[in-house]
Amino acid sequence: MIILIIAAVIVAFGLAIVIVKYLPLKLRWIASVVLLASAIFLVYKIYDGIMKPINFSKAKKVRFEKVIKSLKIIRDAEVAYREVNGDYTADKSVLISFIDTAQRALVETRDTVIQVNKGSKWQPVMVPVEKRIKDTIGYEPILNNFKDRDYKNMFKVPGVDGKQFELAIGKVEKIAGLEVPVFEAKTGKADILKGMDISLVKQELEAIASDQIKGEFVSVGSLVEVTTGGNWPPSYDKADNAKKKN
Repeated sequence: MIILIIAAVIVAFGLAIVIVKYLPLKLRWIASVVLLASAIFLVYKIYDGIMKPINFSKAKKVRFEKVIKSLKIIRDAEVAYREVNGDYTADKSVLISFIDTAQRALVETRDTVIQVNKGSKWQPVMVPVEKRIKDTIGYEPILNNFKDRDYKNMFKVPGVDGKQFELAIGKVEKIAGLEVPVFEAKTGKADILKGMDISLVKQELEAIASDQIKGEFVSVGSLVEVTTGGNWPPSYDKADNAKKKN
């Protein structure tokens, strides 16, 4: 872009010199028209160079928001599945069926005081000890948390025909000797941004800024660390946070 502007300025300056020194007076109107056209073209290219990244940023955000919405449904489904079954699943049909049919126990926690013998069988010393007790008071369908959410199609990447999110599970050693289940759902940015400016898409795939989705994928969870968060910046969570406050 900068090279194009410099080249246009040099050409315009060269034409001006030619007009003044060599072009007959009766033909100078032609040169004036050429210069005017060049100026209009230059203004257009400058405007286009400024607006193209702005428009790209707006368009990519719209596409990413739809993808992230689906990833959040997958994340919530995996978290609920682990809460009930103790692990995550990489089977997409099993996860959808789980939402349709499974129930979550509703647990009530209460504190009570019991007498504990701190002495011996022959010389008991009864000491009051506080104990936390959990009681199951009922069951709630998992489906209740997915009403008005398109979980049936959550694995389809929005805007990309025939493409599904990659889903994998694993184990990560959180501390020595303790392995924790993890999951990851992801899809490539290149597919989401297909049809957009190639040079700007390439820059997006190399994004590392804190206000951008880093790397080549849009993802939630991780196979290398214990997290259920996504790799998108907080700006993509504003709508959800507002709903929670209301």
